[in-house]
Amino acid sequence: MSEDRFLTLSEKVDDLIDLCADMKRENQILKAGEKFWQSERKQLMDKDKDTKSKLESILVRLKAMDQS
Repeated sequence: MSEDRFLTLSEKVDDLIDLCADMKRENQILKAGEKFWQSERKQLMDKDKDTKSKLESILVRLKAMDQS
């Protein structure tokens, strides 16, 4: 293999190594973001459930008052 071809190949390998490192960092950032959004989603779903429960309770009380 000629030295030029070897250098070209070596540069391409270095570029691939850099690309893999960049992709690994990006993947870690995306995973951290996903965990954050999943946590926030769970909190919002719990809050929604609590709100629905409170509204149902209010409706039951209103219906009871209406029937009195």
